Amino acid sequence: MTSSPYPQLSILGVDVTDVTMQDALRILESLVEEGSRRCVFFVNAHTLNLTSDDPAYLSVLRTADFIFGDGTGLRYAARLLHGIRLKDNVNGTDLIPLFFRAEEGKGYRYYLLGSTADAIARAAEHVQRMFPGWELVGYHHGYLDDEGSNRVVEEINAAKPQVLFVGMGNPTQELWIEANRSRLQVPVSVGVGGLFAYWSGDLSRAPAWLRRVGMEWIHLLVRQPRKFRRYVLGNPRFLLRVLWEKYFSRSL
Repeated sequence: MTSSPYPQLSILGVDVTDVTMQDALRILESLVEEGSRRCVFFVNAHTLNLTSDDPAYLSVLRTADFIFGDGTGLRYAARLLHGIRLKDNVNGTDLIPLFFRAEEGKGYRYYLLGSTADAIARAAEHVQRMFPGWELVGYHHGYLDDEGSNRVVEEINAAKPQVLFVGMGNPTQELWIEANRSRLQVPVSVGVGGLFAYWSGDLSRAPAWLRRVGMEWIHLLVRQPRKFRRYVLGNPRFLLRVLWEKYFSRSL
């Protein structure tokens, strides 16, 4: 992770940059202008559960230039481990559309990678319609073998986007970005998780009041019952890991 003027909080071995949504927008803008092949990830309780089970994935997350904290679990962890309240819930589903609106008219070029062939086409159509001040230079589904990845990297480099949005879910998107980072000639690569599912119309956002009280995961669980283990079992596991780090790990 690059040095940052913004405070960082270690949560289960991952340094989370503690910023407001406006700060995060400024960070993204500066990275695009800088043009130095940076990457940005978002972590939530599920992501950090995965890193606890897979040290190699933890090492990949640590290569990010900025990691933002998403969700109620991260807010509880910050309180328990550091005694502070995170400045904002900086999640990709909200931040990236805000970024598009904030930079409207600058003509930034972007590429979308992830989801199925049908869904990413619908997502691309949606984002073009919603943010005409940006230039879509390509999109591709996220089901890639090594040969497919090589072709997509060549396609991305030829298209010359300033921002690459990768939505393959955790840990696939971060692993893909890290594996191809040295070859990608893109100023900023961002792992956006399930954002394309909203843009394609396959998933709807939870009501605003549910998001405000930090319970959007309940809405997602109803819509995607296959994620039962992630939320109903994973959230308590995450909090237990945080408590272990607070009361035991630091004393070792």
